[in-house]
Amino acid sequence: MLKVYTCIVQEHDLRLVVLAAFVCLLASFTAIDLVHHVRRSAGSMRKIWLGVAATASGFGIWATHFIAMLAFEPGIPSGYNITLTLLSLLAAIALTGIGLNVALSSKLTGAAWLGGAVVGGGIAAMHYTGMAAFEVQGIIVWDPVLVVVSIVAGALIGAAATRVGLIDGHRKWKVYGALLLTAAICSHHFTAMGAASIIPDPRYTVPETAIPTGWLAAAVALASLVILLLACCGLALDIRDRRKMEQEADRMRGLANAAVEGLLVCDGARIATANRSFANMAGVSEQDISGTLLSAFLPDESMRAKLLGQSGELIETMLRPAEGGMIPVELVGHPVSFAGQPHQAIAVRDVRARKKAEADLHHLAQHDALTGVPNRRSFNNRLDREITLAATTGGKLALLCLDLDRFKEVNDLFGHAAGDKLLQSVVRCIGAVLNGDQMLARLGGDEFAVIVPGLHDPAAAGRIAERIIDAFRAENEDAASGGMMSTSVGIAIYPDDALDSESLMSHADTALYRAKVEGRGTYRFFEAAMGAEVKERRLIEHDLLHAVSRGELRLAYQPQKQLTSGAVIGFEALLRWQHATRGVISPDAFIPIAEESGLILQIGEWVLRTACREAATWQRPLVMAVNVSAVQLHSAQFAQLVHEVLFQTGLSPKRLELEITETALIRDKNRALATLRQLKSLGVRIAMDDFGTGYSSLSNLRAFPFDKIKIDASFIRSVDTSDEAAAIVRAVLGLGRGLGLPVLAEGVETAGELAFLAAELCHEGQGYLLGRPCPIESYEALVAASGGKPVAAAARRSA
Repeated sequence: MLKVYTCIVQEHDLRLVVLAAFVCLLASFTAIDLVHHVRRSAGSMRKIWLGVAATASGFGIWATHFIAMLAFEPGIPSGYNITLTLLSLLAAIALTGIGLNVALSSKLTGAAWLGGAVVGGGIAAMHYTGMAAFEVQGIIVWDPVLVVVSIVAGALIGAAATRVGLIDGHRKWKVYGALLLTAAICSHHFTAMGAASIIPDPRYTVPETAIPTGWLAAAVALASLVILLLACCGLALDIRDRRKMEQEADRMRGLANAAVEGLLVCDGARIATANRSFANMAGVSEQDISGTLLSAFLPDESMRAKLLGQSGELIETMLRPAEGGMIPVELVGHPVSFAGQPHQAIAVRDVRARKKAEADLHHLAQHDALTGVPNRRSFNNRLDREITLAATTGGKLALLCLDLDRFKEVNDLFGHAAGDKLLQSVVRCIGAVLNGDQMLARLGGDEFAVIVPGLHDPAAAGRIAERIIDAFRAENEDAASGGMMSTSVGIAIYPDDALDSESLMSHADTALYRAKVEGRGTYRFFEAAMGAEVKERRLIEHDLLHAVSRGELRLAYQPQKQLTSGAVIGFEALLRWQHATRGVISPDAFIPIAEESGLILQIGEWVLRTACREAATWQRPLVMAVNVSAVQLHSAQFAQLVHEVLFQTGLSPKRLELEITETALIRDKNRALATLRQLKSLGVRIAMDDFGTGYSSLSNLRAFPFDKIKIDASFIRSVDTSDEAAAIVRAVLGLGRGLGLPVLAEGVETAGELAFLAAELCHEGQGYLLGRPCPIESYEALVAASGGKPVAAAARRSA
């Protein structure tokens, strides 16, 4: 290295050495800049610009060498062989062009390194060809070690120069590449010059054809001018490309920022740019995103590899914004050309809204929309899982079935909004009783169910049912206007009562029915004997549903008579069911079922229409008495129905008498009073039926517009043998006289009963003694013309 240093400092004009380095740097930068333009070109233009880049770099290598040779002062006559001098220039251009072409190849592994090494070889070929052209009066002796060092140094540094100079992105890589190429050329030249030693020898003369130093200077100046022109050309191209790239980038950025979705453009695993939507999503500025690793926002490594390795596949993952947390996103990547280079464009869609909508839909699919508790589908799935778990572990579970007592009346009386509020209150009350392992579900309407897993003692299920019923009572007491919450509970135990979910549900429902039959507002455990009873009830309910359409229902008519004259004043229509296979079914058996199932509305309408149509055909204007259930009375359309029936049948309202029990009044006195007033406004008569039983109250007689009182048959049946019954009947008769209301005694079956009632001046009577319930054909004479003997006289003769 000392020899190289001595060669540079002592044997060269340092001013020309600096000039050579400047020309070399200018040529190197021009070559690197043009190589980038070559990479952006295609077809024949690529070859042309490759030739221009090779010319710039070849001239730069050649000019650097010969400027340095002009700076070399051997102290003896010298010149240059014109042929070899030109050949050295051509060698520099050709080998550099080959090297650059190799460096730009996309098919070779390590192409940039290999092409740079070829460029280094071109530097060596040019130098040693140029030295061969050097004519001097003496002999040139070479140091083989320095020769090898010069070639290796040029090749290695040249390889590094092309590899660094071809990196896209910041302009600094072009500068670094140009500096390395300058170092490759200069290091090779001066190392090779240090390897040469000139021994003067007068026997050798410089040929006359040799190019003198002045001419060489002119050639070098011309080469430098070519380099300068090519440098200006490269600079112009670079400015044009940069403007074009900036315009394209601005256009792409404008389009990208107009997109609602986030957009990234990545160079491998590094983000080149991003649009405003992604910046807002990530919580950073657009400027801060550029150059950031993709992993800073997408932490899932396997997902990143999949995203960058494939095109067009939709990928769901989590985005990590700058402020923390995670955002669910959808990604799709496509290859694009950005800044003249292949990049990966990644569309980023925020799917939080969609995920929330999916979660809401899933929740709605599994939960009741009104109350928020699990629905039947979710309940069935949970019950199956708990049964499977209990079967595996040998455990037990309880199933509680609940429905609200008289819930339909709440809807009819107060509207569906009140019914909805009641259901929400039910869920709140039951939920407060249960723990986290127990599940409450709404199966539909007013039906609820509770799963109690991990049951150690069946009595624990009973205690839960008690707490639920107590919670309802407490809610009713706290209610401002008299609570309507009441429930019955049926309980079945796995595996004691059933081994599958369907049977367990059926048995719990059977127990629920028993609880309702035995008084409501209570709970019952399933017992095997309940099954047949519930099955029978369901069969009756099913057949009753079709009884009207099949013509199985009949009306029997029982006469009502004045006890003083024995004249028939009217008939009571009594419902009978002649089943096709079971025969006659008692009203006591099917009327409660009709009321509980809601079928009483359909059946009651049929009774009312049939009775009114029949009465309208009678020649005598007798009264038609029709029983009305509590369900009918509290129906919002009942008064309208009565008006419609009267209008369609042509029956006078004064001939229709509706019999109402006091039990039907107490559920909602205000609603019942409003309905009765509407009926009275139509001219219909109202009778209080079964007076003396249930919730009899003198205030009801004062509050409601009754036209008649009917004493229940249970009092009449023992009136002539029981002083207590006789006292009650006398009191009712006196009450009727005091209020100006006629009194009718039901269930008159003996002459003694009839004589007592006649003696006490009872107005009217009804019973087997006075006439049995029969088809109206049996009383055709009574409805067609007047007749009959005084009842009181007949009673006295019988006595």
